[in-house]
Amino acid sequence: MKRFYRAADIAAWDGAFEVVLDGRPVRSPGKRPLVMGEALARAVAAEWAAQGATVALAAMPLMLLAGRAVDVVGPERARIVGEVAGYGRADTLCYRAETPSELVRRQDERWQPWLDWAADALGARLIVARGVMFAEQPPAALAALARAVEAHDDWRLAALMQATHATGSLVLGLALVAGRIEAKEAAALAALDEMFQIERWGEDAEAAARRAAVAADVAAAAHFVALLA
Repeated sequence: MKRFYRAADIAAWDGAFEVVLDGRPVRSPGKRPLVMGEALARAVAAEWAAQGATVALAAMPLMLLAGRAVDVVGPERARIVGEVAGYGRADTLCYRAETPSELVRRQDERWQPWLDWAADALGARLIVARGVMFAEQPPAALAALARAVEAHDDWRLAALMQATHATGSLVLGLALVAGRIEAKEAAALAALDEMFQIERWGEDAEAAARRAAVAADVAAAAHFVALLA
């Protein structure tokens, strides 16, 4: 859409902050109020200020996450919690190769520490499957993951949803939102199999674009959570 404002700023509102465009409060895509902390409000205002003659919401990842928190997560919290927790049934980190040996080694070396973290920190001891076998995860582990997801407020849950969807791993998503793993490392772990294949067969432009999109989504989720602190 065409830019319709001159200046983006923030305004205090009952102890919190809103982003304002020429003095008018920004609403979510669903027309709901967006009230947040000062750090996030300043960052979202900066996204609006950085727009050119045309406003592109896709170029405002923090604004999109804020909108998702109030438009999607808030009104449909139970569904979102179930959807995100459901990734624990088939977490990327639980599915390992049988061959070649180098890929097996990398997966075990780089993925297993995060499953160990989930077991120790969250009480979710997940089972690893090899090859094409499906691993039926223990109910106690899935319940622990569901509790961990439920413990997040709507804003952090929006970030968790994005990170989990991007990486295919609830464990990585939870670790990211908890500040236990950097965004760059989480994205790299999610792309481990693909990068191994690239070493053997070369790069693919479409796959590279997908990896870049994943990395951007994970980075935005991490930045969003950091601004909530």
